[in-house]
Amino acid sequence: MRTARCGCTAWLSAIDAGHVVNQLSVEMQTESAIVFGLTAALYGEITIKHGQVEQSNFHDYPMLRLADMPRVETVIVESQGFWGGAGETPVPPLAPALCNAIFAATGKRIRSLPLKNHDLRSA
Repeated sequence: MRTARCGCTAWLSAIDAGHVVNQLSVEMQTESAIVFGLTAALYGEITIKHGQVEQSNFHDYPMLRLADMPRVETVIVESQGFWGGAGETPVPPLAPALCNAIFAATGKRIRSLPLKNHDLRSA
């Protein structure tokens, strides 16, 4: 699984899931995992105040909205080699790939998440 930013209009995600029965299902699973991973990298933080968690539900936990989501294109490598599965393979490499892209574009190394805590405007 490789996740990378392509220009400024779309993200490209390529996956080798082995023998794929339903391509649309793999695309939807992969693209929704990218939403999940981006939300975690950008906003994912639980804060504690006076010994209690401040976030109680989705109303006060920021999530990536449709208007903020980049267009995602999924390429399925048709290897037919094994019966595997898609799962949420984009999630683990997404944050490191995003931080490397930020470094390549700005020269600023990101060493902690979420990205909302970093001032990237001046980078």
